[in-house]
Amino acid sequence: MSTEGLGSALLVTARNAIAKRFGLTGSPVEPVAELAEPGATFVTLTQAGQLRGCIGSLEAWRPLLTDVEENARNAAFRDPRFQPLGETELAGTRVEVSLLTPAEPLVFRDEAEALAQLRPNIDGVIFSAGRHRTTFLPQVWEQLPEPVDFMARLKQKAGLPSNYWGPDVRLERYTVKKWKEGEP
Repeated sequence: MSTEGLGSALLVTARNAIAKRFGLTGSPVEPVAELAEPGATFVTLTQAGQLRGCIGSLEAWRPLLTDVEENARNAAFRDPRFQPLGETELAGTRVEVSLLTPAEPLVFRDEAEALAQLRPNIDGVIFSAGRHRTTFLPQVWEQLPEPVDFMARLKQKAGLPSNYWGPDVRLERYTVKKWKEGEP
């Protein structure tokens, strides 16, 4: 299956999962063998270029089809930063699906060494420290192109001060294949 075929199937599956919640009939999805394989996705929703929801999985633990459906519904209706998506908003909502590669741990002695290993516009980063854990997709580099700023905001997203660093810090990186709908 071509990457475009998989991307199209993921986008249609995500939009259909949201539409179904409103009792709407979605578009047919081309059968793609990869949808039955384990996969980790993030579904990002935007309206007029602004974030409207983003939820995902960091590890492939269920079939790709199920993962993208669940993450689409969660991005639309359960992202705690936003009110649930309304039916009238659906037509003006753009769907993006990111398919994650398995995360690989980074080895470093200090923050400077960790920052030097980050690849802007390529790496998604998982930050962990104690009970705090969060991620930024590679797309976030578009808003935060400097590794120092990227890491500071990632720590804040985890609920920690932007200057936090300690022996409990763990970093992993991953890459994504992403597909985005055209403008609604």
